[in-house]
Amino acid sequence: MKKKIYIVRHCEAQGQPPESPLTEMGFTQAKYLSDFLSNIKIDRIISSPFLRAIQSVEPISKETNIRIEIDERLSERILSTLDLPDWPEKLKATFDDSELKFEGGESSKEAMNRIVNVVDEAFNREVENTIIVTHGNLMSLLLKNYDNSFDFDCWKNLSNPDVFVLSYVNNKINMEHLWTKKLIKK
Repeated sequence: MKKKIYIVRHCEAQGQPPESPLTEMGFTQAKYLSDFLSNIKIDRIISSPFLRAIQSVEPISKETNIRIEIDERLSERILSTLDLPDWPEKLKATFDDSELKFEGGESSKEAMNRIVNVVDEAFNREVENTIIVTHGNLMSLLLKNYDNSFDFDCWKNLSNPDVFVLSYVNNKINMEHLWTKKLIKK
């Protein structure tokens, strides 16, 4: 059985807190996302508990009649519990040093391990096509796990939403970028 996992970054949101909903554009993007994935037989949907992630795949869930499973391990990475005005530079540093950790936060390696565990478990299930919806930084770390050249600049170039597919073929995981920013006009 050829297994595929569609890694989805949530649509445009009103903010960063877990309870931040999608913007009006985000809801439009969620509908486009559902249409974009409509030709794929989806067997399972797993989401971050953050409202913006759940709302991003609700149209797909309704269309396919598949319940959204919540997995805390898909929550966005906490870079630090401190307010970091220079957070982009700090985030970049964590791409270069996967062990680097700021107060109250988790290292890139720790965050990568938790999302890789979710993906490994999904590949070990008896289903073909799974959607996993998460956040930009966590998604980037997952992709970096499979392609070490995926760096800070790649993270900066992700869109909301964004979609990659991981295919498990011949004991190897292949990665492909499916979404292009041109799919939705603002």
